[in-house]
Amino acid sequence: MDLPLSSWVFWALLSAAFAALTAVFAKVGIENVNSDFATFIRTIVILGAAGGMVALTGHWQDPSSVSGKTWLFLVLSGLATGASWICYFRALKLGNAAQVAPIDKLSVVMVAVFAAVFLGEKLSAVNWLGVVLIAAGAVLVALQI
Repeated sequence: MDLPLSSWVFWALLSAAFAALTAVFAKVGIENVNSDFATFIRTIVILGAAGGMVALTGHWQDPSSVSGKTWLFLVLSGLATGASWICYFRALKLGNAAQVAPIDKLSVVMVAVFAAVFLGEKLSAVNWLGVVLIAAGAVLVALQI
């Protein structure tokens, strides 16, 4: 399978791999620290990495060139990300990574529903079957039997 750097599939698979590593590294990293403080440390690292990437690629943009609507939704996205990370680290502190991560990935199911309801995106019957199977699979992986 040829996956060029301009392919969304390449970047999505890379994102999934890094997300998997996030769960494993975080579970080990939060062993002796409060989960909220761990999230704070992670956020500082991400801020530095994102700033470095913007500087390295030369993609800095004058903040005044960004529309109010864009600012609003990026701030809301940032708040949602922060809330997600705080909840995720708390769940990892309390549970097993192999159970927490699949439940966290129910976000895939929620994105499909939210995208259909709020963005008007259309999913076919086969797509919805996939959404149901993802939900069922996440629950089955997380079960402690």
